[in-house]
This record gives sequence, structure tokens and C-alpha cells, in this order.
Amino acid sequence: MSGRAALRVGDQVRLDERLHTVVGLSGPLVRLADEAGRASLVLLPHLLAAEGFEFLGQGDGSPVVAPFALLDTVPPLEAEKATAWEQHLLELESGRQSGIGAGAGPRPEYDPARHTLEERIAAKATELRALGWTVSARTVERMRTRYRDQGVWGLVDHRKTRLSSPTGRADERVVSAVAEVLAGQLNESTGTRGRVRRRVEALLAEQHGAGVVPMPSKTTFYRLVEAVSAGTHAFGSAASRRSQARRPEGMFTPSAACRPGELVQIDTTPLDVLVILEDGVSGRPELTIAVDVATRTICAAVLRPAGTKAVDASLLLAKMLVPEPLRPGWPETLALSATLIPHARLLNIDARLEQAAAKPVIVPETIGIDHGKVFVSDAFIAACRSLGVSVQPSRPATPTDKAIVERTFSSINTLFCQHVSGYTGSNTDRRGSGVEAVWTLAELDDLLQEWIVACWQQRPHDGLRSPFLPGRSMSPNDAYALLVARTGYIPLPLSGLDYLELLPAVWRSVNDYGIRIDHRTYNCPELAPLRRRPSGVAAKGGLWEVHYDPYDLSQVWVRNARTGEWITVPWTHRHLVSTPFADFTWRRARDLLAMRGQDDANQATVAAAVDQLLTRAESGPDRRIAARTRAALEPARSVPALPQAPALEDAEDEATVPEQTSNVIPFGVFDALALSTSTDSECSPLREPPPFSSVRFSWPGQHSEWGSRDGLSAPCASMLS
Repeated sequence: MSGRAALRVGDQVRLDERLHTVVGLSGPLVRLADEAGRASLVLLPHLLAAEGFEFLGQGDGSPVVAPFALLDTVPPLEAEKATAWEQHLLELESGRQSGIGAGAGPRPEYDPARHTLEERIAAKATELRALGWTVSARTVERMRTRYRDQGVWGLVDHRKTRLSSPTGRADERVVSAVAEVLAGQLNESTGTRGRVRRRVEALLAEQHGAGVVPMPSKTTFYRLVEAVSAGTHAFGSAASRRSQARRPEGMFTPSAACRPGELVQIDTTPLDVLVILEDGVSGRPELTIAVDVATRTICAAVLRPAGTKAVDASLLLAKMLVPEPLRPGWPETLALSATLIPHARLLNIDARLEQAAAKPVIVPETIGIDHGKVFVSDAFIAACRSLGVSVQPSRPATPTDKAIVERTFSSINTLFCQHVSGYTGSNTDRRGSGVEAVWTLAELDDLLQEWIVACWQQRPHDGLRSPFLPGRSMSPNDAYALLVARTGYIPLPLSGLDYLELLPAVWRSVNDYGIRIDHRTYNCPELAPLRRRPSGVAAKGGLWEVHYDPYDLSQVWVRNARTGEWITVPWTHRHLVSTPFADFTWRRARDLLAMRGQDDANQATVAAAVDQLLTRAESGPDRRIAARTRAALEPARSVPALPQAPALEDAEDEATVPEQTSNVIPFGVFDALALSTSTDSECSPLREPPPFSSVRFSWPGQHSEWGSRDGLSAPCASMLS
């Protein structure tokens, strides 16, 4: 122990065989207070050199800040009593009464110069008894100690501030049994409190014996159950109850990212809108989106019929890497150049942004997924690996790991879906009467893409705030403009061959008649070197690798294992179908023919049925037909046979390729080789896709006509019609 610097206020020392507390330091002077409250003033050198001096360190009586906010919880009468105690104790210590000026002297019985502390305490006890208080000198000393340690809060009668228990005075054995029963019905269907009471009685009899633990009355028991089950949805929605139980027990930390693409979350959910599917039957589509955590940008959105495939997730990756084009009919205000994003500087890096819409291109570094079979499939994992994207699976049954994409789905439902004709609500309890599908899947997709650019990307989000402007929320485009200036942008362009690699693959032999997939035959002259020959891939038994687009089955692509080149092979009967068709449309046509007792393997008949389905779906079903379901097509019902399509003379010869030039052009976006190569072969036609038939819509005071394939888009207000 050396010097004043080592001695602090609150330290305890032993001097003259008594315990002292350092209560003040002023130059070389040290003010001490013993256990009885007697103060003394000594010089620091004398204190350190005194015989029997011992430094004991920081004492428990160090100054503490009184909990002033807790005084608001004290009843008014008790607060007044504590304030009165404080005034009496201050007079006891200093001799002066509260409210009297500094010039007034102390009352004789409380003058520290005339009386010791014990005498002043005794005088104060006598005074308080004269005022009607039931106190003694010991009580005054105890209150003085509590005031010194806790301030005014120590003078409060804490019997008046006890915290109430949620379960009251209920038997702890009953409380424990109620909690155990409620936890056991987590995954059960929602029941009543009466069921809980019966199970609690049985559990208590099993654990403690029949009649040992008395049960409270029904009213008291129901109040107890209400208190124990608070916040668990024990008697509400079963889905909410399970979701609440899956929340992490620890502190919830939201996902965070500092740059665009650092973390992208992807997920799929059914959309709460009825649409007209390809077969003319209404149903709810599935929406797959990718959301950038740093900017809340919806990088890409894919709308598909129920049953999203791994190829849909893979194609979603491809859509993220290419700019969203500014479609004809969209206002110039939706162009990327009209935003705060540094369009001119980015255009020098990526020329594709010249005619881009107001949605940035974000190359993902890490993608967060759940354990859905679509995202854990080999096709999606391989696509991410080939693009250099890391995959981060979330914990099972933990939706909070992908909280941002889950919240985005909720926002899409409230900001977009509820304004669309055919909105079903989130469940049957919210569904109105007479809800019918109005939009086709393609039309709804056009509306959704325009809404993302016009509304979502330019709408301020509360979760997007700059630390330099905390009072202002930003839109996803604003956040991207702020971050890209700091982190930069490196484009990752995809060629046509990259798109082909993302498509699903099957392994088939190449015969004289070509390649057969699901009763469809594909053939062209370029397959001649491959016919009846093994591919050399021993792991696949010499079969050839064939890639196909499940949303356009009019052609497939075969990889020549020996040269590495791709061969585009058309369907031999695609001249019978006026527009591209999807895999689910083909299966539906075969089901219809099987129900009618016809040969579903006859390709010409199937092609005619596919054409009829597409024509009906494209023009929109009659209102009376729109209400029908698949049950109306049961075999027991008499259905007239479909007219036979005109048969070709060589229809039986599957190896023959029709010389007639096809009128069907594949979807432009999936004509993969057209993106990187050019050929005059009739196996790889490079022509512009024909537009769909126009669809007429109207709202009060206006009429318009637009098509979904020619890129024209109606205003978002048409959703409200």
C-alpha cells in the first residue's frame, strides 16, 4: 500500500481495532466512517504510518445508484411514508431539517457537536413514537443502514412491492402436471381445456396416487391453464403452435449481409391466387423466389404449377445472372437508368444492362436453402457448384434461419396477391364465396414480374436503413446503389451451353428411329453417326446423355460424348402442335385419352389432344366450364371421342422425319444454342417466337388488349379488375 492513488472511496481499512470506510478524499486528507457512523478526518501519511493500520480493499458498502424508476411501482401511501423516513434520517445525520435554509442551525437534540450518533438515534425514535409511529431505536438504526445502502428504495415496505406469480398460490404439482400435458399435445389436434383437465387428473393420480393431490375448482383450473399456456397457442391454431415451438431457445439473431450477393435466401411456397392452368382447370401455382439479404432485392421469381422441379430452381439461378429486360409497354420510369443505381458506370462493365429494367443483377456468393427435395437435389447442387455458389442448408424445422425470404412471401401476399382477381386468402376461413380463376399462369407471371420491378424494388423497406441516415428507410434499388459503389460489380454471363447444362438429363440409346422419351420420338439427320452405337460411357451402359426442357418438349439436346458437341433434336410430331408444350401438359393429354379408352401411346392422337388443350387454355375457358374439375372427366361418364388427326402416309415409320417445315418455334429463352451459336440446320431453327393470342381485359372507363408472349404488359391496375 503506497500513496493516495491506491486508496479509493469505498475502500475499507482497519484502524485502532475498528473497521472504517473511506468516504472522502481531499488532498492529503482522508475522511473515514466507522461501523457506528462516526466520522473522522486524518492525514494520509499519518494513516499509512499508524500502528495497527490494515488495508482491507473495496468494501460491500461502495456507493450504489438507487433504482429510482422502481419508485413508480410503489403505492402512493407507501411512497409518502418512504419520503418521510428520508427527511427524518437526513436530520439525524446532519442535524438540519429538510426545507430549512442553510443559515438555520440544527435542533439541539440532533446537533452532532453536542450529541453522539447513539443519542441522536434515541431522540429520533422518541420523536417518531410521539407522532404515532411504532418504532424503536433499533428500527431507526436499521432504516438508516438501508437508506445508506439503497437510498429511498431501501425505505419502502417491500411487502407492498412483491411480484405477483402467474400461477398464484396453486399447488406446484398441479402446475407441473399442466405444463407437461400442454407440452405433450404439441403435435396433436387442438382440443379444449376440459381435455387438459381430464389428462392432468390422470397424470397426478399416476405420479402421486389417486386423491393425494387435490384439484382446484374448474374456474381456478382454467385460469391456471390460461397462465401456463400464455403465448403457446395451446387452444388456437395448430400450425401456429408448432411454429412457436420450433423457435430457437436462444437469442434470435437476424441474417445480415454487408454486400449484394453475400447471402441469398431461396424458397418455394404456394401462391394464394387461383389461375387457369394449361389443361383449363384452375389451381394454385407455386412461387419460387431468391431474395438478396443485403438489399432485399427479389433477384428472380419463377411461377410454376404445383410440383416445382429441381430444374425450376436451377433455371432460377440462371435468371438471377441476366438483367430483367424492359418489356414493350412498360414506362421509361421502370428503366434501370431512371434509378439511383450508377447505370452508366455499370454499362461499361456489362453491356446487357443497356435496356434493363429497374432491378439489379446480383451474383450470389452463398445461397441459403431449406431441406426441400428441390433444393437438395443433385441437379441444383451441381448447378450451384458449377457457378461457384456456396450452399448453406438451414437447420431442420427452423424457419427462422430463412426469416427474410419467409417474410418476403408474406409481403407478396399482402402487397400483390390480395389485389389480384382470384385471390383465395391464406386459408379456407379467409376465402370468399364464388372465387374463380381469371388469369392464366403466363398472364399472372407477367403481372408479377412487372410488380416486382415497379413496386417491390422501388418501395422503401423498414429493414433497409443506412447507419448514416437512420431516420430514412431505403428501397432495394437505393440499397443496391449504396452498396455497389463500395463493393463493386463483377458480371457472370451465361452462354447457351450453360443453359443446357442446367436442364435435367436422361440417358437413352440412339436407334434407327431416333430417341424415345415417354412415348415421344425425337429424330434428325445429325444423329446418323450415333445410331446403334455405344456412347463409350461405361457407367451408363453405353447410353447417350440427353437433356430436355420440361416446359418445352418440342426438342431435346444430345451430347456427343466423343466430341463434346450438342445436337438439337426436334420431336417428330411437333408440326401437329401450334405452340410449345410442357411435360405436365403431355401427361394430362395422355390421361384424358386413357380415360376415354383410346391409345395413349399413339403420338399423332396425343399431339392432336395437346393442341386442343393448348388452344382451350390459351383462349380461356368458358365461365361455365371453368368451374368444372378433373372429376368431370371420369371414365364412367360418356365422353365423345376426339377426332383423329390427319395421319401421314409414313406415320407408322417412326424413323422417318417429316419433310414439312415445322410451324412450331421453341420458347426463345430456352432455345439455348441460339444464344451462343448459329446454324442453318433445320434441327436448330433460329426464328423469333410467335406471339400468343391477345387477351382482352377491362376496368372502369378503359379497354385494352395485350399478349403475354409479345412482351406487352398491362398496367398493374388491371389486377384489380
